[in-house]
Formats: sequence, structure tokens, C-alpha cells
Amino acid sequence: MDHDAFYGEDEETDKEWDDFSKLLQQRKRNQAQVFYPCPPSEDNDDYVQNLMFGRYSKQIDELSKLETLRKIEKRRLKEERARNKEFMTYQGRLAKVISFLWRHTFAKLGEDWVFLALLGFIMAVISFIMDRGISICDNARLWLYRDLAINPAAQYTAWVSLPVCLILFSTGFVQIVAPQSIGSGIPEMKTILRGVALKEYLNFRTLMAKIVGLAATLGSGMPLGKEGPFVHIASISATLLSKLVTGFQGIYENENRTTEMLASACAVGVASCFAAPVGGVLFSIEVTTTYFAVRNYWRGFFAAVCGATTFRLLAVWFQRADTVSAVFRTNFFLDFPFDPQELIVFALMGAFCGLTGALYVWMHRQYVMFMRNSKIINIILKRNRFLYPALVALLVSTLTFPLGSGRFIAGDLNTHRQVSSLFSNWTWTNINLTVAEAEDLEHWTTDWTGPYVSLTCYIVFTFVFSIICSTIPVPSGSFIPVFKIGAAFGRIVGELMHMWFPTGMRYGGTVAQIIPGGYATVGAAAFSGAVTHTISVSVIVFEMTGQITHIIPIMIAVLISNAVASLLGPSLYDSIILIKKLPYLPDLLPSSSDAAGNSLV
Repeated sequence: MDHDAFYGEDEETDKEWDDFSKLLQQRKRNQAQVFYPCPPSEDNDDYVQNLMFGRYSKQIDELSKLETLRKIEKRRLKEERARNKEFMTYQGRLAKVISFLWRHTFAKLGEDWVFLALLGFIMAVISFIMDRGISICDNARLWLYRDLAINPAAQYTAWVSLPVCLILFSTGFVQIVAPQSIGSGIPEMKTILRGVALKEYLNFRTLMAKIVGLAATLGSGMPLGKEGPFVHIASISATLLSKLVTGFQGIYENENRTTEMLASACAVGVASCFAAPVGGVLFSIEVTTTYFAVRNYWRGFFAAVCGATTFRLLAVWFQRADTVSAVFRTNFFLDFPFDPQELIVFALMGAFCGLTGALYVWMHRQYVMFMRNSKIINIILKRNRFLYPALVALLVSTLTFPLGSGRFIAGDLNTHRQVSSLFSNWTWTNINLTVAEAEDLEHWTTDWTGPYVSLTCYIVFTFVFSIICSTIPVPSGSFIPVFKIGAAFGRIVGELMHMWFPTGMRYGGTVAQIIPGGYATVGAAAFSGAVTHTISVSVIVFEMTGQITHIIPIMIAVLISNAVASLLGPSLYDSIILIKKLPYLPDLLPSSSDAAGNSLV
């Protein structure tokens, strides 16, 4: 580079800053004048008086450049004041002590390792405490229902009052504290990881609103999940933790490190829900990112393993679990879990789940657009924002009332017990059942109907009302509802296969027994994979059940369902991005080598 040209640029920059300072001083003097219009001062070199009106002697581009510099300086000062205000609590002797300890202990061990381990531990504690709170709400609801057994009207009032109150509390709390916490969180995180900044989406107020609102929503018993919101919670926790660490040591200051941290946080959010570290990392890559840096693999796996391990250890320490085990532990046969001829049935299940998964996404989009475009509904909701959540909660609670229609959809079971029953390793149509099996089957049968009717009603109810409940302005997810829909569908297929082949299927000299619970795992993975357009749900199912006996059927069904659903429409998260019109950057269109060559000619 030419020496004179280099220093010439510096001189021009200095001159621009001098002009900028003069302009600011002149504006201050003009603001001090009492009346307008007034003659310009004599020392103003930029203003020339004319017969009709004054004009500036400087060119428009120079003034624009000075204005741009002023805005940049103003923005920098504003960000600096906000940063100083945010870390005001860390000033003083305590901050110096913590900074000294950090530099001489954790910083020497490695900032990344300590940061990721701490993030996994925090998310595991949040997940465990939230599960305990949800369990307390479920037990309180059942206690009120059973304690008032002498009066059915009082039972109904007790059954519907708690969910309605929790939904109204969640709606009001979220609206007051942070409306950004409404919804799943995965579509927004997908947008943020593409480089788009969403205002006030990763701050402390949103974290509190997300945690409290999600706990109240899931405690109400609505057919909603927590995986998507936990991805958002983990991302906020990682952001706040990185700001704390940045104030002491200076890491995670650049944008590249921030993106790596958020990618790891998404994996921790999934892992802390189901104690599935491997599936959590793969799911976060498929759902939230399009181009994943390989160097982030170890960060995601390490943080996810820390979160999943801590989550299961907390269950051993505080819930009296025997040992660290899977969330939905199964005991399928290891010798002959399935017959090769059953692979055809599993493939057909995958195709059907792909069709119904695309239908689920389409119905969700149509219902949301109907709610937005209906003028009458918008007028009603604007007048009272609590009316719609209360009506939906009342309707869902009424349908799940155990003395009414709830007896057909296992309304008195919570989500964990429902999935455990669907994955059970015994046939519901058997005559000789143990006492525990008979008690479990009572929730899925009535005096007039068998398990097939209850499972069908359960699928229809969860399919429809998971879509309706997802439009309530509260933190909620959709993975668990679609997971339960697929599990119930697989259970129906498994029970039918056992009815048609009661002695099993013979292949060569071996007879393989039909395992309905295995079909339930295949259906759960296939349908949830079709809705989310992910393959990693198969790994999540392996880790949730603790067995890989059905790895081949699950992979076949998930691949087929994903292929069919991808041909028919976008995933649920991409559909929400389109509905919300988030500033999401689309993928680059593929170009052929010929087109690339012609563009260079």
C-alpha cells in the first residue's frame, strides 16, 4: 500500500471528526437562541446567507457522513451505559474477589469446560424442580378429585378449577413480565442462530416468565410439552451465564463464541428433558441449525452429558430411585425382539405417520391463520385476553373429567404414566393378567369398550386439542403431544398384530413373539420425526427407553415418515416461522456448475 495514500486516509478521518465536533458545537449554540428564525452567527462557516433563504455550503454527502458518525458514537455510548448498568451489581469488593478466584481456579482449568459443565448443571436443576412442581399440581388435582368422591358436582368443580386457574395465572404472568416467552422457542432460536437479533428475547425477565409460565401450563394438564421451551430456557441461561463470565474473565465476547455457546445450550435443553445427551445434540443440530461447525460437537456433547447425568442423579437422590435409569424404561425381549417379516408393517407405519404428520402441521397452520384472520375473534380477544385461555382450559378439563368422557382417553393419568403404559411390555388383550397389569389396563378400558376405542379417542383428542392449546398465549411445546399420538397409534397396530398372530410370527425355525410396546416406540418416533422433520428422534427414543432392540424398525419408519412429510410440506417449526413472519434467512438455492460458469463469463 502507498505510504502517502495510507496517511492520507488518516488525515481525512481526522478532518471528518473535527468537522463532526464543530457541527455539534454549532448545534448547541443554535439551541441556546431564544427565537426562530434567527440570523446565523458570523463564525458559522457552513452557512451562507442568501437573499431568499440560507443554504449550507457543505455537500449533502458530507453532512450524511457526519450524521452517521454521530449515530454510531451515540449507539456506542448507549451500549456502554447499558453494559455498565447490567454489571453494576458485580462492582465492588465482591466482584474483585470473584474475579480473582475465577482467574486463578476455573480459568486455569479451562473456561469452556467449566462454563459448559455449569450450564448443564443449572439446566438439570431447573428441569428437576419444574418436574417436581408439575407432579405436585397433578397430585393435588387427583387428591381433590378423590377426596370429594361423595359429590360428583364437587368433583367436577375441583377437577376443572385448578387447570383454569393455572392457565389464567400463566397467561397473566407472561403478559406482564415478558410476552416474548410465549410459545415454543425453537423457531426463534433457529432465527437467532441464523444471525438475526430478536429484541429482549434472551434476557432475565424472559427467563423468569418462561420458567414460571411453563411450570403452571404443564401443571394444568393441558396436552402440551416442554422440550421446545427448554431449548429457549437453556439459551437464555447460557446467555446470562456468558455475560457473568465475560464480566470476570473476558471470554465469550465475540459473536463467534456466542453462537457456539447457543448451539451447545440448545443441546442441553433437550438433554435435560429426557436424559438423552446424544439425541439432544443431534436434535439441536437438525432443528436449530443449518450449517453446523464440527468444532462445536464436543461442547454440545459435554454440556448435554453433564445435564443428563445430573438430572438422573437428582432423581436418585430426591425421588428414591434405585439407580440411574431411562425415563421410560422398557423390558423388551432381547433374543428375538421382532421378526424380519414385520419390517413391512414398520415401513407402512412410517408412510402413514408421514402423511398424518404433514396433516398435523397443515391443520395447525390453518387453525392459527383462522384465529388471526377472524375479525370477530380478534375483537373478542382484544377486549379480554383471558377469555380464550379460560375457555380452552375449561373445555379440555371437562373432556378429561374421569367420570365423563375422560374415561375413554385415560384422563386420570399424567403424561409420564400415559407414555409408560403405551410402552409396556405386555399385551392388553390377554386374559391372564397380573394385578398390576389389570390396574393399569383399567385406565384404557370401560365397561362398554375395549382398549381399541380408548386408544382411538385418545389419538383424536390429543391430535385436535394439542393444536388448539398451542395457540394459548403461554409457554408451551408440541413435541410431547405428537410423541404420544405416535405411541398410541403404534400401540393399536401392535395389539392388532398380536390379535392376528397370537402365537407369534415364524421365520425359518424361530418363532418371534409380537411385542405391542415395540410398535408403540416405532410409532412415537415415526410421527414425531414426521412433524419435526428430524431423524434424531430415533436416538432420543433409544435413550428414553434404555434399549436399542428395535433400532432397525425405528430407523426404517423414521426415514420413511420423514421423507414423506418433507415432500408434503415444511416442518412444524418452519411453519411457525412462516406464520410469525420471523426474519429468517432462507437456504441458498442450489446452482449447477453450468450456471456458475455462465455467470463468470
